[in-house]
Amino acid sequence: MGTYFSYQAADTVFLDTLNPANPENADLDDFGPEVILNCGALTHVDYCEQNPEESFEKTVRSHQTVLDWATKYQSKVVYISTDYVFDGKNGPYTETAAVNPISVYGAHKLEAEELTLQHSFSNLVLRVTNVYGDEERGKNFIARIVQQAKDKQKLMLNLPLDQYATPVNGYDVARALNLLLEDEKSGIYNIASTDFLNRVELALKVLNYFPDAEYELNPKFTHELNQPAARPLIGGLITAKFSAEYPRFLFSSVDDYLRKS
Repeated sequence: MGTYFSYQAADTVFLDTLNPANPENADLDDFGPEVILNCGALTHVDYCEQNPEESFEKTVRSHQTVLDWATKYQSKVVYISTDYVFDGKNGPYTETAAVNPISVYGAHKLEAEELTLQHSFSNLVLRVTNVYGDEERGKNFIARIVQQAKDKQKLMLNLPLDQYATPVNGYDVARALNLLLEDEKSGIYNIASTDFLNRVELALKVLNYFPDAEYELNPKFTHELNQPAARPLIGGLITAKFSAEYPRFLFSSVDDYLRKS
């Protein structure tokens, strides 16, 4: 059962985690979930910094509702987290690296992580970052550049050259999660590909596939962007744990995706 709160994607039903008594909520009693996957959170990092109470409500308190449902239905919980639980001084990170969020968003994601793992030893946390790929609204960074280039729009790109991460295709995240669920894995797993790029490098990689694209690229240091929330600069994730357990699993790269776009 796919659910939505603010945007109704195809084949989804309404579910309000902030108001479990909402009469419009999907009938979980009838469905009886064995696994509950929570992808929801308030993800606008700068907005979270300026609205910490709302960030807590939509990232932490809403997830507590999910955990309450899991208790009621004896469900396994999968929580999607982020590399923003780290400070970005020594990335990319393994699952055992010391956490130290430097933003409201990162702190609330870490709190939800901890609630998930405290709730049950069988629960699962997947850390991902810079997710791209095919999606209904095309909101991810790579999809937006691809679409604008195809539409012959001029791109205006003010991008940080000192923020590094490990982009991963959402399809690979889904495939990896399916394996982890089939094998009843628990705990924290990093899911990332082999690319390790800053935002400028990533944009140029995409634009390389569209030689006729018109764009203005202004590389900047993060401090020049004056963003309300601090960013982990040397972020990203290392998938050694997952890869050791699934050595035949091949992650796709940004180039793999762009060759098909």
